[in-house]
Amino acid sequence: MEILLLYFLFVNIFVFILAGYDKYQARKNKQRVPENTLFLFEAIGGTIGLLTAMLIFRHKTSKMSFIVKFSIIFILQAVLIYLIVYDKI
Repeated sequence: MEILLLYFLFVNIFVFILAGYDKYQARKNKQRVPENTLFLFEAIGGTIGLLTAMLIFRHKTSKMSFIVKFSIIFILQAVLIYLIVYDKI
């Protein structure tokens, strides 16, 4: 259980930093982090880190397509957690 918590902590910190770096690059008009990379790290457990970065850095908050994709991944994760917790799968 502790390993799993450390994993989620690491992934969330990493995606938070990655999103912050992407925002920095956007302000400098330099090469950006691909959205699919951000979504990958969200999908493997970095939802809280990415959401926090979006709110703190105001990153991708006005891009509706990003918000929709973020929300779909979040909802799928919530459903999966529900199914696991209530022993449905």
